[in-house]
Amino acid sequence: MRALKDSYQVRAYSIKHNYDVKEFLEAYRQLLQRAFDEIWRNMTWKEKWIEGKRRLIPIIPKENSFKHHYLRELLMEGWSYSKHYVDSAIKQAYSILKSWRRNYLKGERSRTKPVVRKRFVRIKETLYSYKNGRIKISIKPYEEYLEFDLSKAWFLSRARGKMGELILKENYLTITFRFKEKDRFEYIGNIAWDCNERSLDGFNLSLGWIRVDLKDLFHIHRVYELKRKGLQSKASRKVSLRKILVKYSKREKNRAGDFIHKLTTYLTKSFKGYLHGFESLNKKGMFTNSKRHNRNIAKSDWRAIITLMSYKSRVQLFNPHNSSRRCSRCGMVNAPKGATYECRFCGLRIDRQLNACINLYLQMEGLTLSPRLFDKLMERWSGFTPTGEKTHESSDESARILRLMNPKNYVCLLKTT
Repeated sequence: MRALKDSYQVRAYSIKHNYDVKEFLEAYRQLLQRAFDEIWRNMTWKEKWIEGKRRLIPIIPKENSFKHHYLRELLMEGWSYSKHYVDSAIKQAYSILKSWRRNYLKGERSRTKPVVRKRFVRIKETLYSYKNGRIKISIKPYEEYLEFDLSKAWFLSRARGKMGELILKENYLTITFRFKEKDRFEYIGNIAWDCNERSLDGFNLSLGWIRVDLKDLFHIHRVYELKRKGLQSKASRKVSLRKILVKYSKREKNRAGDFIHKLTTYLTKSFKGYLHGFESLNKKGMFTNSKRHNRNIAKSDWRAIITLMSYKSRVQLFNPHNSSRRCSRCGMVNAPKGATYECRFCGLRIDRQLNACINLYLQMEGLTLSPRLFDKLMERWSGFTPTGEKTHESSDESARILRLMNPKNYVCLLKTT
């Protein structure tokens, strides 16, 4: 066993407030948009050939003379609140632009300039003080401030680390705590997870095939989809039904979130010390012309599961390209049909989802696919567990082989109420 490196983690907690901050939030939104517009105006585009195609690559201005002098002085004009909010807006504008650039290079965004619509304020540590269980936030220097009492907050007893940045919204204040995760994590091995519509399939050399049942989570989304379906056509004519739609959407989100929290907590405790590898999936690239297929994809909570697992355990993301189509024995690419994967090159017949998570596991281990390696490791792979079936001359050999491949571990949570 070996210990992984230390890493910083952030926890966020929210409290309600009754302050009227609409004017302040709108002023900050306009300031943030001004900062973004000016950075965008000074951004240059460089022509570059990538894979035989001409691409325009955005170059973001990062010079100190522009970022900390010209841009800051420009935004200070007409700003009546604390000066440090200008620095916060500049930092946030660059963060949004970097996120847009990253997605643009992936082909997921166009060259259209993003627009800031949400109203919020990121409050730096220099803009507030914390003393005797109270947070005091400066709005205007020596004139206006907001005060929040945290002496009876439920999260203070469990919060770790130093209080960091605050996020002020119209009805909530979000408080973050940043701490360094110490060497409590002892690395045991890797588990690769293949994300599917109604199951989460994992594989490890010693643990074998692990199947997590997500049917109940899928059922939650399906139930509220049917409830909304009967009301959406009437809601346009009856205003009171819109509140019911909002209530159902909120209830669906809460029930699904509760299920995912319980599931990820169970997986973290059951497989403590393992590094979890997940596919870096993008739903937008999975949509087709099939309405039913698109709805099933939209109801999947892969991103939420990965996000919650990432701060409860160690997570690593991998490229899912051809993970379901590549043969885990010889490495050749086939077109899978149905629940069984059949390789027309080496003759391997295996469960389709098991084949995918084996491919991801070998990718985590840095191993190259080959029949010799597969046959050698096959002797230890407990995912292929005998079920007492015996070979008979008159039996269907293909069906018998499938019955011999059963998940070694099966996880199924009770339905949430």
